[in-house]
Amino acid sequence: MGSNLAELPIDNQDNPLDCVEDVLTAHNWTFSRMNDEELVVTVAGDQCEYNIYFIWQEEFEALQFCCQYDLKIPDSAQKLARNMLAELNENLWLGHFEIMNRSTSPSFRHTCLYRGLKNSLSAESIEDLVEIAMAQCERHYPIFALLASGHVLDEQLYALAMMNTQGRS
Repeated sequence: MGSNLAELPIDNQDNPLDCVEDVLTAHNWTFSRMNDEELVVTVAGDQCEYNIYFIWQEEFEALQFCCQYDLKIPDSAQKLARNMLAELNENLWLGHFEIMNRSTSPSFRHTCLYRGLKNSLSAESIEDLVEIAMAQCERHYPIFALLASGHVLDEQLYALAMMNTQGRS
């Protein structure tokens, strides 16, 4: 992303999703606004596409953000996937990975509280949220791709998949 959004005009908007729309429009990303509380955009990462959901919960004054992989984890790998999620989440300081019961796609999720602050939501904070989520998803893509492949993971392959790496291929 890395664009300079400081000059992006963000009004004091009643619904934070209006600010999200402004940021997505500035990046020329096509999005769908399902209703006043939900917005979805598909963004191409280096390794796959991500469906990014923004959900505004007025009663809690909270913006929920979910970056979902375009991968499906087979039933045979669900137990191992949940164990890997627990290990991944131990090292995250913002957000968490999950596989919801109704879905077999892993996702990165974070909720931001804006009680009394929803009119101060900035384009920069939205951009930061997307950048952090995409970086975490890209970093851990090999783990989820391996799980989605259906291959049986032995201890060595599991350890290799969980290893922190540097650089790019």
